[in-house]
Amino acid sequence: MPSPIASLNPQQKEAATVLEGPVLVLAGAGTGKTKVITCRIAYMIEQGIPPASILGVTFTNKAAREMRERLDRLVEPELSKKVTLGTFHSFCARILHRYVHLAGHYNSSFSIADDTDQISLVRQAAAELGYSKEEIDTRSALSYIGRKKNALQWPADALAEDANTYSDNAHFARIYERYQQMLELQNTLDFDDMLLITLKLLEEHPEVLEYCRNTYRYLLVDEYQDTNQAQFKIIQRIAGEKMNLCVVGDDDQSIYSWRGAVISNILDFPKHFPGAKQVKLEQNYRSTNAILDTANAVISENFSRYDKNLWSAKGQGEKVKVFRLPDGETEARFVADVISNMISRDPDRLWSDFAILFRSNHLSLAFEQEFRSRGITPKIIGGQAFFQRKEVKDAAAYLKLLVNKRDDQCLLRILSVPPRGLGDKAILTLRELQKTLHKPLLEILGMEEYHAQLSKSAASAAASMAGCISQYATEFQQPGRLADRVQDYLIDIGYLNGLQKIYKNIEESDKRRDNILAFINYIGIFELRQKRECSLGEFMETYSLLDDTDRTEEKEDCDGPILSTVHAAKGLEFPVVFIVGMEHGLFPHERTLKENGEEEERRLFYVAVTRAREQLFITCAAARFKYHEYVRQLPSPFLRNLPESCVEKPAPESFIQPEAQVTEDELRNAFADILKNLRK
Repeated sequence: MPSPIASLNPQQKEAATVLEGPVLVLAGAGTGKTKVITCRIAYMIEQGIPPASILGVTFTNKAAREMRERLDRLVEPELSKKVTLGTFHSFCARILHRYVHLAGHYNSSFSIADDTDQISLVRQAAAELGYSKEEIDTRSALSYIGRKKNALQWPADALAEDANTYSDNAHFARIYERYQQMLELQNTLDFDDMLLITLKLLEEHPEVLEYCRNTYRYLLVDEYQDTNQAQFKIIQRIAGEKMNLCVVGDDDQSIYSWRGAVISNILDFPKHFPGAKQVKLEQNYRSTNAILDTANAVISENFSRYDKNLWSAKGQGEKVKVFRLPDGETEARFVADVISNMISRDPDRLWSDFAILFRSNHLSLAFEQEFRSRGITPKIIGGQAFFQRKEVKDAAAYLKLLVNKRDDQCLLRILSVPPRGLGDKAILTLRELQKTLHKPLLEILGMEEYHAQLSKSAASAAASMAGCISQYATEFQQPGRLADRVQDYLIDIGYLNGLQKIYKNIEESDKRRDNILAFINYIGIFELRQKRECSLGEFMETYSLLDDTDRTEEKEDCDGPILSTVHAAKGLEFPVVFIVGMEHGLFPHERTLKENGEEEERRLFYVAVTRAREQLFITCAAARFKYHEYVRQLPSPFLRNLPESCVEKPAPESFIQPEAQVTEDELRNAFADILKNLRK
């Protein structure tokens, strides 16, 4: 087998072979980042480093799978599988299963709360504190909790900071405290807790830190520019002063501050880890130089960044084309016409070779309608997700209860799904009794004390449901045959055959049933891929840790133009890209400009530009329909940063005559202003 670094260019080779001490790899867009990471791991193994001592963390399951697949091709599978590769949350789950009992009333059978669970808990917490539905905006409260956790603040910290303020935050701090209490009582963690509690264990329990440092002597972090405070501190804590730490990232692609990402983590890496080796990857293998020169010119306007200059051996390529259209509807027709013409001229072109990227999701509607009116079905990245469908989440709630009997949210979700005679009155009685008994709802569901307060039929239904869950919880303590046993359970509990009680339309009921059977089939495939008998707890952890890339339903056999936000398109590439809606207030977004976020908006534009391999089109509209009238739009100020040598002036006929909103002369003059301000 040839050396794993044989195919790397000189800069990539340097990034892969400096193994000792801290290393910062600045990997520009399209420079072969994943290849470098996997070759580095393979080289480490080749140099005699035990694979079990290597930890690689990234942000999505898709990225982790790609790394694993590439590593399997570089080293023997027996060695590859000993390397720990996964997301931050999957790594934290490993630590928590071993040590979470040290962090309070949790045990290793903890559940992981998804978005729906969190919303339900916040509503319940607010209600218990005496707030009405009208007084508290649930999502604002949940956003507050997320911000506090991203700032490493527990409820006590939030109360100390906000309880005496005259703002919504005073109420949200109280709700945060009750929300966190409920999570712990139900042996449940949200995604932020997985990071925070892992960090707490590392900081307060020396045996946890010692275990991590002794187990993982070589640490590799992907997409380092996206790390938040908790992730940074976890890395810093494990790394210590002597850790062999390699981080790979691109400050120019830091676009997730709204999720808590802290760009200073990568910008200040040399300060955090003195003596760090710095390697820049600048040779791009994706795009033409016209596209890269445009990207370089745009991002060079930012002040807070490492200096990089992407280049390619693919040649100059076609110039970037910029068009200003009369309105949003005309913009959509224009883009659809251009794509249709390109496909008609080149029979080898696929519709999916074309991506339409926008800053804000609402812009997708005009393009989706335009394509559908032509009989073309666009492929929407980040569209409806299979695992977010109600019937699938209901089935998952039934399974979660088998693993964690303290998960009250799951029981409340499925108590009346399908209807079984346990209505609002029975649920209210159940919750009132819990205030007295201080026991999990599932345990109370099977108690005579509860049954005595119900009608005969309701008591029978409650006893039957509690007994069935208890029986299967015992049975599922044994691993293996997950899919068959899950199907039996969902039939016996009355869910699978009770769908017609929920969905009266037979066709709709059958469609939902098919989705549940597909979910059961997914469980079977999961166990098959593990090549061993698995426990239900293992599957539920994998399910709970699914990220957006897993949850997005993508029909691989469907050929349609791609519609995507720029955020959702990060990490992807397309032969031809249209960046649409390039107007002031849209891109850059008005809200972020008010929050001094211009540099991040420019990084987002840079990400959009670098998705293109062969051709790049940029469009904006002179007017958009808002509030029942057309409103004038100014071109994005980012268009002034485009280098004149890389931009092709549109011919006069490229301007489509508007319907009285804007004159052709106005269009010409506006575009002339853009061209006049282009970089020389």
